[in-house]
Amino acid sequence: MSAQYFRFIARTPADPRRSSLLEQLLARADTFVSSSDWRVDAFRVIAPQAATMPAVAAAALYADRGAMEAVWVCIAAPVHYLAEMNNVRLAPEGMPTLRPDEAEALALDFNRVWSDSGTRLLAGRSAVLYCIFDRALQVTTRDPEDAVGRHIEEYLPVGGGAPLLKQLMSEIEMWLFEHPVNGARAAQGLAPITGLWLWGGGTAITSLPAIQGFCAGNDVFFNAFTRQAAGGGVIVMPDVPGSDAWREAESRWLKPAVAQLSEGVISRLDLSAGARCCSVSARALLRFWRRRKPWWEWFA
Repeated sequence: MSAQYFRFIARTPADPRRSSLLEQLLARADTFVSSSDWRVDAFRVIAPQAATMPAVAAAALYADRGAMEAVWVCIAAPVHYLAEMNNVRLAPEGMPTLRPDEAEALALDFNRVWSDSGTRLLAGRSAVLYCIFDRALQVTTRDPEDAVGRHIEEYLPVGGGAPLLKQLMSEIEMWLFEHPVNGARAAQGLAPITGLWLWGGGTAITSLPAIQGFCAGNDVFFNAFTRQAAGGGVIVMPDVPGSDAWREAESRWLKPAVAQLSEGVISRLDLSAGARCCSVSARALLRFWRRRKPWWEWFA
């Protein structure tokens, strides 16, 4: 029997609001477990047993632009850093969204500055930036979402190819300083793009693996899989629980999933945020005596 995997943001806003249904599910759930990579766990819900999960950037690039001449690719996410006395922090609101014209302008200028370097920047149709390399890199990267509000040092790339990637990230910071795109953003009262966070890298692919289920919500990886089919589902809810946008998504996705769980249509709900995940079964729904608490306390 299939399952549904829900991913949501666990950061606590300055003025958090309660979420009754989510808190009920968290209170009645089975034991929380640590998750080193939530996308790997979520992919298992919708993928056949033998399917190999592609790299985040490879799947996104193929879905965006089709098969391309590329050896290795990573996401180049725009970020806003805060420089402190001895550290650099990714700002709490440090993942600004680019407009398509801004992404195209950055890609064009990057490729002028780094011409003949074996590296180029490509703007996707949805303004996602991809950094494409003419050689493979042995490196492990982290989603910038993990570093929001934190010092970035422990979230930077590691592995044999890490020095090259970190050097490029540092050079990009200097390139972006007083860049015309940032000048235009400042005139509009928008935060500057102070860096491009390179992550999700892997070998480029020429096809996506088949899935047995559906994907919904908003995620750079799972957006690549659009086919609807019988089976499990992955729903990425990018809104903070309790917000107006969350309540709309809750009505559309979470409430129907709870009904399917109680009716035996699906076997479990997985609730994932930060580095933690828990499962809720139909039997767990009967644990009405468990005390609820604010959703953010489960992820403190």
